[in-house]
Amino acid sequence: MSCKVLIIGGVAAGAKTASRIKRRDPKADVTIIEQGEILSYAACGLPFFIEDLFEDYKELTKTPVGVIRDINFFKNVKGVNVYTKTKAEKIDRTNKTVLATNTETGAQQEFKYDKLVLATGSYPFIPPIEGADLNNIFKLSTIEDGLAIKEKTANSGIKKVVIVGAGLIGIEMIEAFKKHDIDVSVVEMQGWPLPALLDPEMGYLVSAFLKSKGVNLLTSETVVKFEGDSSGNVKKVITGNNELDADMVLMSIGVRPSTDLAKEANLKIGTTGAIEVNEYMQTSDPDIYAGGDCAENVHRLTGVKFFSPMGSTANKHGRTIADHITGLNTPFPGVLGTGICQVFGYKIGRTGLSETDAINQGYDVETVITPAPDKPHFYPGSAPIIIKLVADKRTAKIIGTQILGMGDVAKRVDVVVTAMSFGATAEDVFNLDLAYAPPFSPALDNIITAAHVMDNKLKGLARGISPLSVKKKIDNNEDFLFLDVRTPQEYEETRIPYPNVKLIPLGKLRGELESLPKNREIITFCKISLRGYEAQRILDANGFKDVRFMDGGILAWPFEKESGR
Repeated sequence: MSCKVLIIGGVAAGAKTASRIKRRDPKADVTIIEQGEILSYAACGLPFFIEDLFEDYKELTKTPVGVIRDINFFKNVKGVNVYTKTKAEKIDRTNKTVLATNTETGAQQEFKYDKLVLATGSYPFIPPIEGADLNNIFKLSTIEDGLAIKEKTANSGIKKVVIVGAGLIGIEMIEAFKKHDIDVSVVEMQGWPLPALLDPEMGYLVSAFLKSKGVNLLTSETVVKFEGDSSGNVKKVITGNNELDADMVLMSIGVRPSTDLAKEANLKIGTTGAIEVNEYMQTSDPDIYAGGDCAENVHRLTGVKFFSPMGSTANKHGRTIADHITGLNTPFPGVLGTGICQVFGYKIGRTGLSETDAINQGYDVETVITPAPDKPHFYPGSAPIIIKLVADKRTAKIIGTQILGMGDVAKRVDVVVTAMSFGATAEDVFNLDLAYAPPFSPALDNIITAAHVMDNKLKGLARGISPLSVKKKIDNNEDFLFLDVRTPQEYEETRIPYPNVKLIPLGKLRGELESLPKNREIITFCKISLRGYEAQRILDANGFKDVRFMDGGILAWPFEKESGR
């Protein structure tokens, strides 16, 4: 007798589970019930649909050869029964049934199962803010949301948009709105964009870039109220310190796991608020599985449970669930919290632990920040990227990276993902035989250079200090010499405007050692701090005892700078 598998949710994890089950066991009886009307679509593509990078939203529902993944596709190609516009109301674990309601007719139907899969996803978090029910306040979670936003921006004379929350969706939607000639303001409660991905100094670099593109970015701000006109349309966003005109608002504060069904069925909910599962994605009831945004994940480095909603992860969950149901034990090892986005060609990627996360988890960390072009400077199209690498001092293992810039960020993030997945040290990374030719990378790839610097730090040869720490020392009026070892031309073009900055080009440093105080802290820097590091070594060799270089140099300095004579 074939196994009867019922799947609640037909977007990512649910559709993947169904397809994989039927490939492994063509005789399995698989049914999907989906509350919405559209199946198996790429929700992460919605900002690019709104941006008009493609015209028809149905592209988000198609296979690579252009076939729409609808009810007929799942029935005829996959052999899967699908009920759309069908909301699961209650799970009866004793009798192994699910009661569902047709959202159009109100008719109820009972579905039986041997194995049940919860792929209920997540929902946008909307805090209880006064005026949040006004017209033209949107969220972006479903295709229906995307269609509504696109229609409004195209036909309604929208001139000013406020995005509440600078997470992944909020950042990607900036460019979508800008392409429609809409003024964009972003309100973020934390002190920098993408705070769940980036450490402060990297986030501040993103802030500076967004502001350079005309984005009105308000950080460390909280929305307290929305005000509307006499027709009930939003007109103002009130924060703790500002009032912003708004014809439209996008709420992009994050998502929460959809767990109501699981809670009502007395399934165990984890500490993150998502459904607790084991390595095979089984819930506390071994005949019920959960995958996708509704389920917890395990961090591969720390073993800590965390909530990490991502379409790529949902598909991996689906494979593990399908394998286990059909008799193949393929455990899901967890994730590394990898994320990436792009705005105006500026890429922002992260994987593993940030420095902040690592310290909170009890690691003794070392970090490096290394800016450089992603290809040799002579090759057309080379563009800068800035890498922050995080390592565990005790083991020398790489435990995280954040990478920003106009160049190829994804390649370097993926190298670190692979390295961390196999427990690589800094030395392991710089010995990787990465592909090299000038169209693709420098002779020593950026990530190898970052690993070299990390190895130098871990072995005591290099001593760095982050731009954020330098700025704190300046703000605290600490007494140190900030030694710029660039050329006079570079200094005239861009410089850090503080009275403790002293210019001595590296080529003249050995001849001017007597002018430097040996009893004073010295922090050296240059454009990227390669010369800053060399200056540190020169001063070390000449008896200076308290010398460090500033990681990343002036390219990674996210604070005030001045240019010109």
